[in-house]
Amino acid sequence: MRRALAGALAAGLVLLSGCGGDAESAGGGLTGHRLDPPFTVVGTPLTDTSGDDYSLTRSTDKPLTLVYFGYTHCPDICGVVMANLASAMTRLSDADRAKVDVVYVTTDPARDTTSVLHDYLEHVDPDFIGLTGDLEDIVALGKPLGVGVSQGEKLPSGGYDVTHGTTVTAIDAQDQAPVYWSQDTSSAQFAADIHTLLAQGD
Repeated sequence: MRRALAGALAAGLVLLSGCGGDAESAGGGLTGHRLDPPFTVVGTPLTDTSGDDYSLTRSTDKPLTLVYFGYTHCPDICGVVMANLASAMTRLSDADRAKVDVVYVTTDPARDTTSVLHDYLEHVDPDFIGLTGDLEDIVALGKPLGVGVSQGEKLPSGGYDVTHGTTVTAIDAQDQAPVYWSQDTSSAQFAADIHTLLAQGD
C-alpha cells in the first residue's frame, strides 16, 4: 500500500507539470506549493451526502475550499490527512472558519455511498462535505488537479486497495486551484496557510 500510494503521489506530481502548472514552494510564508499558472477546476457535479448535486465550481461559494481525494477503507494516509484538516479547522478563528469548506471526494464510489460517507465524516468533522458519484467523473475531476485514481489489486480478504494521489488542493473564489499541500502537512501548517490565503484574498 505504501508503495502504491507513493507511486500515485509521484504520478500526480508528474501530471501537475504535464498539465502546464509549475509547482513551487509558496512564497509569503506558506507551507503549501503555489501553481503558476493555477489549474482551472472541472465543474462536473458529484453527489453530496444529502443526495444533492455538488460542483467544485458552482457549489463552492466560500472564499476558500480545500479538496482531498480519498476513501473510507484507506488504512493510513487518508485518515491522517483528514485528521490534520479537522484539527486545522479548530485552530482557526470563527471568522476564518466561516470562509472555508473542506470537501472529501471518494476515490472508491463502489463502497463509499452517501450514507457511508456521511457516517465517516460525522466522526471526522460533521461540517466537512463528502462527495461520491461515477468513478469516471471522479477520475476526470482529479486529473487536472494532479490526482490520479485507480483501483488496486484484490486483497486476500476479498476487498481491494485504491491507488490515489494524496495532495490537498485549494480552490479559490475564481474556481482555480492555486495552491496544494503534501500529505505530510501538519494541522498547524494547514491553519497558518489558510489564514494567510484568506488574508491575501481580502
